[in-house]
Amino acid sequence: MGKKDTRVDAYISKSADFAKPVLNRLRNLVHKACPDVEETIKWGFPHFDYKGMMCNMAAFKNHCAFGFWKSKIMSDAQEMTGNNANAMGHLGKIKSLDDLPPDKKIIAWIKEAMKLNDDDVKLPERKRTPPAAPVEMPDVLLKAFYKNKIAGTKFNGLSNSHKREYVEWINEAKTEETKNKRVVQTVEWVIEGKSRNWKYMR
Repeated sequence: MGKKDTRVDAYISKSADFAKPVLNRLRNLVHKACPDVEETIKWGFPHFDYKGMMCNMAAFKNHCAFGFWKSKIMSDAQEMTGNNANAMGHLGKIKSLDDLPPDKKIIAWIKEAMKLNDDDVKLPERKRTPPAAPVEMPDVLLKAFYKNKIAGTKFNGLSNSHKREYVEWINEAKTEETKNKRVVQTVEWVIEGKSRNWKYMR
């Protein structure tokens, strides 16, 4: 038997009103197509696992997304990749139930994703990219972290991409006054465990 997760209920209830019927429809279709599916929360949004990761859904400020873990090797991979160009998932930006494909098509995709996991089909190995160059810290930020050791330690624990977002934001400031304000804001957000673009994330 499948397994529902109360955290998914909470996620849907906290989503925008436009998103709730979309998320509920997708959730119901996954359970209909795959009775043994298990729900969980990964990376902050609902995932549906069946013999490994299978598909996921998410709600954003103005749209929802739905995607498959092994989309690259599914029969409609080209269509899914095209939809993925402007949205996280493989159905494009879903703003209402009208944006969803017919239930039969979604169910067929879910069953295909199930079979891939049944057959233990692996995704092709990703090409390894060379490690990113270390982030060069502006002097004004280094001085701020020297004064606030906690912020400096937390900043060092961030990924290179998150560090770079803060550094670029500070360096893009047109005036010293703006730069100093951004440094103060950076220290505050880093202590709170926030990334530079935390406002745009769920």
